[in-house]
Amino acid sequence: MTTRCPGCAVELEALDGPAHPYLGASPACWALYGELLLRRPGQLAVDAYAVQHPGLPERRSIQSVALHLLTLCLFLEAGHDPKHGPRLHRRLIERLPEPHWLEPPEPNGTVTVADVLGGVSVETWARDVWAAWSPHHATVRAWLAASL
Repeated sequence: MTTRCPGCAVELEALDGPAHPYLGASPACWALYGELLLRRPGQLAVDAYAVQHPGLPERRSIQSVALHLLTLCLFLEAGHDPKHGPRLHRRLIERLPEPHWLEPPEPNGTVTVADVLGGVSVETWARDVWAAWSPHHATVRAWLAASL
């Protein structure tokens, strides 16, 4: 039996296991993400996964999506180094104006964590997810301008 992840729409063998409390990921997809972080940890993977699995509109998910979109913008458009992600997150969260829910795109990218485990680069995945959110790029850039 398979299951479709509510975030990235990847079809995976159904798994009875834990999932993140507010990211919208199936247990099977969440397990793949854990596997990816063991193999290739990095901020781009964290940001791509969080944005691709936004969950439902509530405070934690709204803040998470906003923060991860901000750092994707900094990395992919402004050339910031992803290794500075945790420092950037701390700085941005202190200054971020109150974000609001951004309606996730459909599809929310075409590359998934399963593709990355299959050999697609994390940067390709991050760029794909960032491109999917293009209707919200102006909002993200405005948040970024107010946070720097």
